[in-house]
This record gives sequence, C-alpha cells and structure tokens, in this order.
Amino acid sequence: MNQVVSKSVLYIMLTLGALFMLLPFVWMLSTSLKPSHEVMVMPPVWIPSEWKFENFVVAFEKAPFARYLWNSIVVTVLSTIGELITTILAAYAFSKLKFFGKDILFSILIATMMIPGEVLLIPNFVTLSNLGWIDRFEALIVPWTASIFSIFLLRQFFMSIPNDLHHAAAIDGCNDFRFLWQVMVPLAKPALITILLLKAIGSWNAFLWPLIVTNSTEMRTLPVGLTAFTTEAGTNYELLMAASTMIIIPMIILFIILQKYIIQGVARAGIKG
Repeated sequence: MNQVVSKSVLYIMLTLGALFMLLPFVWMLSTSLKPSHEVMVMPPVWIPSEWKFENFVVAFEKAPFARYLWNSIVVTVLSTIGELITTILAAYAFSKLKFFGKDILFSILIATMMIPGEVLLIPNFVTLSNLGWIDRFEALIVPWTASIFSIFLLRQFFMSIPNDLHHAAAIDGCNDFRFLWQVMVPLAKPALITILLLKAIGSWNAFLWPLIVTNSTEMRTLPVGLTAFTTEAGTNYELLMAASTMIIIPMIILFIILQKYIIQGVARAGIKG
C-alpha cells in the first residue's frame, strides 16, 4: 500500500510540474489569438472572446519574416553541420587515439566550460570585426561550429565502445578515418542526434549574439526579428506572441520526433568515464 501511495504522490507531483512548465506556452498561444483589448486586462483572459487567427498573418507581414526565416535556417543548418563534424573528429581523437598531452588538453578544454559566455562576447566581437565579418553569415556561423560540451558528450559515448573493436578493425587493414565513419559514427547515432537537436534548438533560438554581430535587417534572424513588435509607443503583445508561436513550433515538432534519441544518447554517454 505504501508503494502505491508513493507512486501516486510522485505521479501527481510530476503532473503538476508538467502543467506548471506548460503554462507559459499555453499563455503564449492564448495571447496570440486574442484581440488587442484582451491582452493586458485583469483578471487575465485565458480563452479569447474572439479568435483572431489573422494575428499570425499580420505578424508575418509586419516585419520581413521571410528573410528572417531564411537567415535562421541557413545559420541553424550550417552551424549544426559544422559542429557535428568538429565534434566527431575531436571526440574520436580524445577517446580512441593516443597522442602526447591528450588528457591535459582535454582537461583544459573541459575547464573552459566554466567560463561564462558573456565574458567572451567582447573578445569574439573584436576578432570578428578585425576579420571584417560583422553583419555577415560568417559571424553568425563560424564561432558556433564547435562545442566543448558536445565533444565531451560524444567522447563519453565513444569510450563506451570496446577498444577491441578498434583493434580488430586495424588488424583487418581498416585505417582510423574509415573506422570512424563506417563503425563509430553509425554506433553513435543516438548521441549524434542528441547533439544535433540541442545544437539546432540553441542556434534557432539564439538572440544575444545575432543581435550584436548584425546591423542590417537583411541579416537578422527570427528571434532578433521579434524586436519589430516593440516600439516607442509600446509592444503589440498579441502580434509578438503570434510571431513567437511561429518560431517555436518547428523546434517543438523536431523535439517530439527525436526525443527518444536524447534519452538513449545521454544514458549511454554516461556508461564509461
């Protein structure tokens, strides 16, 4: 009986926690469908008296969202591909190859994760400015084609693969590069999809860095484009929430499709340290 009560309490707490986490998304969707006079009223209106689906059309037309969408797709796809390539190569080197100073170098890389990203904003901006990359795709993509966390995650996954497999492949005449792409990468599919999803979400939702390194409307991404709904006269919250909904939906769909791989990738990555 005690076990049943414990499980019931646990499920109730998890359900309440899930509802609490979903509350902002429900409010965003509700606000995106409201007429303007119901957005800021008290007490709050959860169900609009009139469903204003045209808010989505107006939001899309108010700013050049087609251009923002294209920029976000380009940045997300290219930075994700770049990170996958650098992560696979670095993780394989740190997990299976032997070279001088490997452990020390890896420790230094892990230590850099303790540096707040905000500290690096000015040095990175100055570097890109000297290269002439400000307000160009290079500034939005190149600095984010490598991730220490992704390297660490994939390295842990690669280390869970027995070294005997590597030795057997070497005896059969398989070189390191071929073994990596034909054996290790297919085995690491869950971890790679986890890295892909986390990177895609992070790149798609990035706001501060694109805001800093872009000056023109033609180079803005979707999150930065949301500032179009905030003016000196105030904020059009119903349009802002409609645009936010359009931005979030692709990532929600991607997460729902690939969520099982996240659990597999994170679980297996912790098998061997």
